[in-house]
Amino acid sequence: MHNDSLAYEIQLLKDDLLKMGRLLEEQISKAVRALVDKDADLAREVIEKDDVIDQMELDIEKSCLKLIALKQPMARDLRFIAAVLRIIVDIERMADHAEAISEVCLELYPEKYIKPLIDIPRMANIVSIMLEESLQALITEDVEMAMAIVPMEQEIDHLYQQIFRELLSYMMQDPKTIPQAASLLLVAGHLERIGDHATNIAEMVIYVVEGRRIDINRIARQ
Repeated sequence: MHNDSLAYEIQLLKDDLLKMGRLLEEQISKAVRALVDKDADLAREVIEKDDVIDQMELDIEKSCLKLIALKQPMARDLRFIAAVLRIIVDIERMADHAEAISEVCLELYPEKYIKPLIDIPRMANIVSIMLEESLQALITEDVEMAMAIVPMEQEIDHLYQQIFRELLSYMMQDPKTIPQAASLLLVAGHLERIGDHATNIAEMVIYVVEGRRIDINRIARQ
C-alpha cells in the first residue's frame, strides 16, 4: 500500500506540474500577442495572473516537502521530487519574464513600432514548444525527447543574434529609435532566458532517469 499511495501522490504532483506549465505557456503566448497586437488589456491580464503562478509554486513545493517527510521516497522517486522542486523555480522565473514582456508592451503602447515584429513571435513559439516538450519528457521520463531540445535552443540563440543585429542597425541609422529598439531587445532577451529555463527542465529529465547532470546549453553551443 505504501508504494501504491506514493505512486498516486507522484501522479498528482505530475498533474499539478503540467497545470502550472500550461498556465505558463498561456502567459508567454498572451504576453507576446499583447506586444504584437498592442493589446494593453491582454498585457495587464498577464501581469495580474502572475500571482496565480506564484501560488502554484508554493503549493507544489509544500506537496513535495510533505511527500519527502511522510513517504521517505527512494532513488528515482526521490530524484523526481527533487527535480520538481527545482523545476517550479524555473517555471516561476519564466513567468516573471512573461510579466516583464507585458510591461514592455504597456510602455511601448503609445508608439508606432519601428519595424514589424516577426522574429520575436517566432522565438516565443519555439520557447513554448521547448517548455511543453521538456515537461512532457519529464512526465514520461523520455531522455530522447529531452535531448531534442538542443536544436531548438540553438535556433533561439540564432534568432536572438539576428534580432540583436537588426535592432542595432536601426539604432545606428537613427538615434531616435534607440529607446524602442532597446525595449524590443529586452523582450528578445526575456524570451532567450525562458529558453534557458526550458533547457534546465530538460536537464532534470536526464537527472531523474539516469541520475547524472548534463549541461544542455553547453552541448547546444558546440
